Amino acid sequence: MLGCVRCLGAATVALILGALVAVPPVQAAGFTSYSGSTSDGGTWVADVPTPWNGTLLLYSHGFGPPQAADAPDSATRQALLNMGYALVGSSYDPHGSWWALGSALRDQLEALRDVRADLPAAPEHVIALGTSMGGLISALEAEDANGQIAGALSTCGLVAGAIQLNNYQLDGEYAMARLLASDTPIKLVRFSGPDEGLATGKALDAAAQRAQATAAGRARLALAMAFLNVATWAPGEPMPGRHDYEQQEREQYDVEFAVPAQGPPLSAMDFIEFARWYIEAAAGGNGSWTDGVDFAHLLDRSPYAPEVRALYREAGLDLDHDLAVLTAGAHIQADPNAIRWLQQTSVPTGHLQVPELTLHTISDQLVPVQQENFYAHVVREAGADRLLRQAYVERQGHCNFTPAELVAGVLAIQHRVDTGRWDDVATPRSLEATAQRLGLGEARFIPYEPVALSGNNGPFAAGGVTYATPD
Repeated sequence: MLGCVRCLGAATVALILGALVAVPPVQAAGFTSYSGSTSDGGTWVADVPTPWNGTLLLYSHGFGPPQAADAPDSATRQALLNMGYALVGSSYDPHGSWWALGSALRDQLEALRDVRADLPAAPEHVIALGTSMGGLISALEAEDANGQIAGALSTCGLVAGAIQLNNYQLDGEYAMARLLASDTPIKLVRFSGPDEGLATGKALDAAAQRAQATAAGRARLALAMAFLNVATWAPGEPMPGRHDYEQQEREQYDVEFAVPAQGPPLSAMDFIEFARWYIEAAAGGNGSWTDGVDFAHLLDRSPYAPEVRALYREAGLDLDHDLAVLTAGAHIQADPNAIRWLQQTSVPTGHLQVPELTLHTISDQLVPVQQENFYAHVVREAGADRLLRQAYVERQGHCNFTPAELVAGVLAIQHRVDTGRWDDVATPRSLEATAQRLGLGEARFIPYEPVALSGNNGPFAAGGVTYATPD
């Protein structure tokens, strides 16, 4: 066998080893920083190394204050500059909502236009790179960037779109309020500001804490968390066994409601509710609904249904009764104008025009990895699945990637753009091999298939258009 390997060409050996991507030599790159402004008063920043490899990365930052950034973090930024990549990114509209989808694509393309004057030559390629909400932006750029984008890397992206995000979150929050806090009115939509949203998050935290103390409460909480698509692997805990439903529910509780030891004293639920107001403010109203939702059908479609049914049996509860209660009381209606705005600005169609690679951690407390399953379905239905590859990292936490993993993703999409072929560069084995060779820290790419994303199956009509979750 060794003799046969010696007879093979270098490219074939690389194929066998899963290390298809050529890793550029790391160099102590000098770079020049540039900045400018966008038409809405926003800012952009750019860093251009010497020498430059001819590729410009257009970086879209995530949900938060409108501050310009051109990379996910300082270590990744330096690694990319060392490899010769130029970087640019805008703040988005400083006068708008933190849910910046109304301005982000325009501002990013303005930054791209303006930075060209500072580059030593026209870019050979522009690759979109985005984080979280920015991952949604980069996915949208892959669909429509006026031919200016050659490829896209979406990391921890909200690729199921804002309407689906709003709906599955509302499904779970409504189930909690109805089944676990029926004696305490909890406002779920149309917040007056982020503080009111945060107050709702704290009220739901308290309801979850009470529920976790009893078998009946845990069963009902598991039902709500199934609708919320809560990850089953909590930080600091072993991955639960496939049928260990009690452990699975405990870890889901920690994922969604525990306050981390470091950072702001906010649970995932707190952050979700705090952020909802920003989406409502951008859209001009409530962009989600429960009216018309059949919660029994919703659970039937959930991959967490076996867990819920097992815990209901152990608690001696009538699951059919609770599902009927939820369906009978589901009367929250969306605002048509908000739905139209979100559909136009914040929902991918799947009609990719350029190749795209997505990266996701398998346990994400804010953007469930199941969004990738939904997105793959949308892209496949649009007939663009040949352009999409998806990769997964065995780690917990939203956007919790190492520089090695992010740079490996950039090199994989660069290969696809340069050659017109994916070859095997986006496979877990090849991505892991590339990441390990970079010397930028650990990497944990694994083979993984996310389960289905739970979401509303009730249609909503607005302006003659019906919106509903695809089956």
